[in-house]
Amino acid sequence: MDKRKVVLVGTGMVGMSFAYAALNQNPCDELVLIDINKERAIGEAMDLNHGLAFSKTSMNIYAGEYCDCKGADIVVICAGVNQKEGESRLELLERNAKVFESIIKPVVDSGFNGIFLVATNPVDIMTRITYEMSGFEKSKVIGTGTTLDTARLRYLMGNYFSIDPRNIHAYVIGEHGDSEFVPWSQALIATKPVFDVIKDNKDKFSLDELENITYKVRTSAEQIIKAKGATYYGIGMAIVRIVKAILQNENSVLTVSSKLNGEYGLNDIFIGNPCIINRYGVRSILELSLQRDEAKKFRDSANILSECYNSLHFKH
Repeated sequence: MDKRKVVLVGTGMVGMSFAYAALNQNPCDELVLIDINKERAIGEAMDLNHGLAFSKTSMNIYAGEYCDCKGADIVVICAGVNQKEGESRLELLERNAKVFESIIKPVVDSGFNGIFLVATNPVDIMTRITYEMSGFEKSKVIGTGTTLDTARLRYLMGNYFSIDPRNIHAYVIGEHGDSEFVPWSQALIATKPVFDVIKDNKDKFSLDELENITYKVRTSAEQIIKAKGATYYGIGMAIVRIVKAILQNENSVLTVSSKLNGEYGLNDIFIGNPCIINRYGVRSILELSLQRDEAKKFRDSANILSECYNSLHFKH
């Protein structure tokens, strides 16, 4: 039988939120946990296995080594170092780039020929680093991008308009960070533009509230971190969603971080944008018909990512 195999590198809160969500949603047959702290990976595998009796899955879960990446369909990377007090984002990047070199090389050396899925922050830069270090084709290196931000947006819009979020078609694009934004000109409720919904219901809805929703999406991670120290459940489930889209060859549209190749007049940048995801990774990028101010926001976001990457001292 053709078994679906996923390797998780990094068994911190994000990695284990993904693993726990996977245990409940059954996207794969085999889940391998790799961590620099081997004992922790063993303990996490034991803990997950003890829940198998209550799960719909008969997944084979175990702690492994980089050699176990051979034959895997996907390697999910959640490993990385946390920001130290007083440390700049760039200094954090330098340290995470070194961590990634210690991961990507042994994964590739194992004979792995699947898809890299990166969740480590800053995710757009770390995905680009993975691409450069691995030498893999661009369709096979994906970041979680603004997948979670888009889910947050649809949840908030669903609350505001009293609509099931699954019937809302709106996206957060750009950097997974401060420069991300919502191109409201592209937002639909079913097939009706959100601007038309507001125009037809001026007594109930307002454009000002859309800006408030954008603000809430952009700052929600900050609020969660302030309240409980870190965010991990939402991103864990976002990773499962992407994994399922790949392994089930769904051709689903998700706002992952992928490499632009002329879209929006940009090249070489990894950035969050709607993409069609299937068994081969990114099948294609959907270039949105952005309004002039939205196109500027997207370019500005891309420039921030480009400048940040180019200022890295650590290059492969």
